[in-house]
Amino acid sequence: MTGKILAGVLGAACFALAPAMLHADPQSDLEVYQRFFKEKYPDIPFTQFADGAYALNEQMRENWEAIEEFPPYGPFVDSGERLWAAPFANGKGYADCFPDGPAMQHKFPRWDKEQGQVVTLSLALNQCRETHGEKPMKYKGSPLVDLLSYIAYQSRGKKINVVVPKDDPRAMAAYQKGKDFYFTRRGQLNFSCAHCHFKNSGMSLRTDILSTAVGQTTGWPVYRSKWGTAGTLHRRYTGCNKQVRAKPFKRESEQYRNLEYFHTHMSNGLALNGPAARK
Repeated sequence: MTGKILAGVLGAACFALAPAMLHADPQSDLEVYQRFFKEKYPDIPFTQFADGAYALNEQMRENWEAIEEFPPYGPFVDSGERLWAAPFANGKGYADCFPDGPAMQHKFPRWDKEQGQVVTLSLALNQCRETHGEKPMKYKGSPLVDLLSYIAYQSRGKKINVVVPKDDPRAMAAYQKGKDFYFTRRGQLNFSCAHCHFKNSGMSLRTDILSTAVGQTTGWPVYRSKWGTAGTLHRRYTGCNKQVRAKPFKRESEQYRNLEYFHTHMSNGLALNGPAARK
């Protein structure tokens, strides 16, 4: 099934490759996906795909660069810095769980062999809190978004390097589930994530330009004008599912964590530039 969907969304140029990608290894997938966009947009430097739709439209890019002079996500970063430094009730803090410091977003999502699951940065932060007797944060809004914004800001320039260990069949299965999710039609509109963000990337959807699949995970959390606040990647997954009239999963569900695992892997090699501002 995935092979047929890939053939449709990647177009005729990749038709011969799609069936083979049904059970392709992650590195082969990565090469195919990134080559597809490099060939579709030969005049765009690969590094600019990290800028989302702003890589595809010069006027939008100019407007975005102007916004970045006084970024609307600044207060979230400042609040997150205070949260990172605040000790837990037992005197410990986030630095005791993450001794390398807050510039760590490039390490997530990751496969945790002991837990046998994909661990996102949000999940890791809550596991840290629970280890030290603190209540986990809700996966909606502050304080989680603030903390993630600070970590993202500290992680700017770090290159994404999601590793899928081929010697662990559980990790490969999680990656495949995330891949299947991205390419599977769902909802009353019968759309997959890939229908918008592969072959149709660069096209206008009302007043929005559809971004490329590669580079979509580099800037989170994102301040969206539509939201009037900053939000997580899983909030965007929820919104996308609703837009195609599909019932969304819970944030940090296994389904969305596996999706993030695959989705972020597609952007390996791109530099993180979050938090970001989007429409």
